[in-house]
Amino acid sequence: MIRAPLCAQEDDMTELNANTGHHARPHQRSGSESQSTSRQAWRYAVAGLSASLVGLGLARFSYTPLIPALIAAKWFSASDVVYLGAANLAGYLAGALAARALANRVGAVRALRAMMLLATLSFFASSYPVSFTWFFAWRFLSGLTGGIIMVLAASVILPHVSAARRGIVGGVIFAGVGLGVAASGTLVPLLLQQGLQQSWYGLGVLSAVLTLASWWNWPAEARSDAAPSHHAKSHQASPAVRALLVQYGLNAVALVPHMVFIVDFVARGLGQGIAAGSRYWVLYGLGAIVGPLVTGHLGDRSGFGPALRAAFLIEAAAVLLPTVSTAPVSLIVSSVVVGGFTPGIVPLVLGRIHELVPHSTEQQRATWSHATTSFAMFQAAAAYGFSWIYAQTGGDYLVLFGLGGAAVVLALAIDLGLALTTRKALKRAAA
Repeated sequence: MIRAPLCAQEDDMTELNANTGHHARPHQRSGSESQSTSRQAWRYAVAGLSASLVGLGLARFSYTPLIPALIAAKWFSASDVVYLGAANLAGYLAGALAARALANRVGAVRALRAMMLLATLSFFASSYPVSFTWFFAWRFLSGLTGGIIMVLAASVILPHVSAARRGIVGGVIFAGVGLGVAASGTLVPLLLQQGLQQSWYGLGVLSAVLTLASWWNWPAEARSDAAPSHHAKSHQASPAVRALLVQYGLNAVALVPHMVFIVDFVARGLGQGIAAGSRYWVLYGLGAIVGPLVTGHLGDRSGFGPALRAAFLIEAAAVLLPTVSTAPVSLIVSSVVVGGFTPGIVPLVLGRIHELVPHSTEQQRATWSHATTSFAMFQAAAAYGFSWIYAQTGGDYLVLFGLGGAAVVLALAIDLGLALTTRKALKRAAA
């Protein structure tokens, strides 16, 4: 073995130390920049969480535990409050349809801020029953804010997030839905002790605080956010994408029985009272907080296609469970699981869209807008249809749960059928 002279070793060590010192700062700076980017992404995610909490968690879901109180206070009849709930879903559809045009006109971030302000105003406007038309209009506008926020929030934030984290960050954004459900289930009964009008005031104040807190935490408005994409409009969706849009819509149908009727089912259908109904709503909310975090993580780990298929199967069982048993344990499991999938399905569908449309951010945004519109259309139709069925059957809630379960079973069947057809086509092509 040949040994280098000591002086040569010292020179080499000196050069090595110099080089190490020379390169250390860029590495440290790179690590610092990475940490800064990560912190920034999470700050954006919290802004998205606040938006989904205001526009979806509170503006939509706080109405459900208020239904028995609205009837008891004789603000509206039992049939009226069901149609007022459906007005929110119709507004959600309008918001989903209008979101991209609004973003192109004023910018996505400005639109998100404006919708949070409008949602806040809707709470204060709903604090007095001026008339059915007045209340219907504000419930519609509160739904409009939710539809626009649903389309724009994730599309503004996720381009700033690495692909490996998109599932979990999407889960954080839509955990705001669950936080809103849980807050409405715990906060609303406390506010109702002060009065129905005070309940609307309290929700309005909370919404205003969240709007103010998130105001400066959105990403800077990107030029591509405000520019219309002609390429996205001309792109032809694949069969897998079209199937996904239908599946997402059917999933929306499956959620309606729990989303609209679960509190009233327990309170009046089972005769257990508003307090008991609110407790199940809190469980629904707790599931909705955890659900998107779990599904987003699973999508990152196992792929969004398999995770979505498993979600449909579990959700079908949970939606149908009340038709088999109304025992407390069954209702607890059903409320938590369906609550989890209410926002939990969203990061899975978003991730699946990124898998099916991998190379075009604009087309991903367009596809997500179409998916949200499909969800809103199916859900609004189901809400009005289920309201009619509820009236025609003399208040038979179990029929509604059965129809909801059948919808998500059909979504699963479409997914499995498409997978089987694709596999056969690949085998024929390889032969």
